Amino acid sequence: MVCYGWLRNELFHDIFGGELAFEWHYTREKIIVAELYPTDRAALERDCDVEFFIASGPGGQHRNKVETGVRLVHRPSGITVTATERRSQHANREAAFERMEARLLDLQRVVPPRRPTRPTAGSRLRRLETKRRNSLLKQQRSNATSD
Repeated sequence: MVCYGWLRNELFHDIFGGELAFEWHYTREKIIVAELYPTDRAALERDCDVEFFIASGPGGQHRNKVETGVRLVHRPSGITVTATERRSQHANREAAFERMEARLLDLQRVVPPRRPTRPTAGSRLRRLETKRRNSLLKQQRSNATSD
């Protein structure tokens, strides 16, 4: 979803839950907003397909014969998460739901637009001094070969 228009900070605050990204004056901004997916456990269980598979690795006969690996596919967004660290399916299922919640929250995080800044006077002087030094070194190399 893309929003255009005149936004006031209070409106942004109300819509996006408290992340303040603009100054207090009116600005014309283009905001790209990802779809907001609910991240509570009931909503995740409703929106995710749960698959169980045989996880490989250490853990002995129990891990190699029983389907302890858990794969979650979030249908609305298409995000896939797997968990195979534990020997029990229940523990892997909990870990997978925690990962899915973290991935969705990261996907929905609104990043404030970067305000470009100018280089400082000191950094400009250092850059010019480095250029002069490199130029002198190159001139000395060319003069040494011409003798």
